Amino acid sequence: MVNVSPGPAPALYPSVITHVRTSPRHYKLTHRTYLWLIDLDAPPRLPRMLRPLAGFNGRDHFGGGRSTGIKTGLEAFLATRGITLDGGRVLMLAHARVLGYVFNPLSLYWCHGPGGELRCVVAEVHNTYGERHCYLLGPDAARSADVAKEFYVSPFFPVEGEYRMRLPVPGERLGVTLHFDQGGHRMFTATVRGERRPATAGVLLRAAVRHPWSTVAVSAAIRRHGIALWLRGLLVRKRPRHRPQEGLK
Repeated sequence: MVNVSPGPAPALYPSVITHVRTSPRHYKLTHRTYLWLIDLDAPPRLPRMLRPLAGFNGRDHFGGGRSTGIKTGLEAFLATRGITLDGGRVLMLAHARVLGYVFNPLSLYWCHGPGGELRCVVAEVHNTYGERHCYLLGPDAARSADVAKEFYVSPFFPVEGEYRMRLPVPGERLGVTLHFDQGGHRMFTATVRGERRPATAGVLLRAAVRHPWSTVAVSAAIRRHGIALWLRGLLVRKRPRHRPQEGLK
């Protein structure tokens, strides 16, 4: 069994991810997977035989290194923006590295102060070109927050526009919503819905059987649906040169 620390993490969320494009053409996709919610100070400890099914490595987030850890990379990013957590708890929602591979289109971090108050939320976005960008949101993101889009993700959408995110801290249920608007028009909506499961070896094994090599499946689904949209005649927009953010490698 995974060692479970007090509080809401670690936990597994079998989830349904839905993308709805409303412009320039309507298109909907649904993908089933599972996500981890972990405390960055107390990541899950798996039996040796199950470790290939769930790895959490600093190099996969914030451009950190294997030895530095995810929280170190997060704190370095926050420090460049004048934010300290003073030892507060950070909960991360993300895919784990499975069988040596991970791809996280979106990783979320709920950053608390030492008294348990939510200080900020960080949305870390990866695209399929190996680039990353982090959006720093205030504690109101648990209800709703707006932020300018600054990062090339889909080849069919421009960088210009605005995200509206609703990112409540996961409890018994997971419910995350992201809208992309441009010029006052709703272009895209993504939702993630799931139900909490205890992070036990049995739950992990069942999830891995239902969704084999889940991280490769996510990456493959993105490319498959991209080809489908291209075949429908959507215009591919030129990818601008990516400039890494301060505090990210």
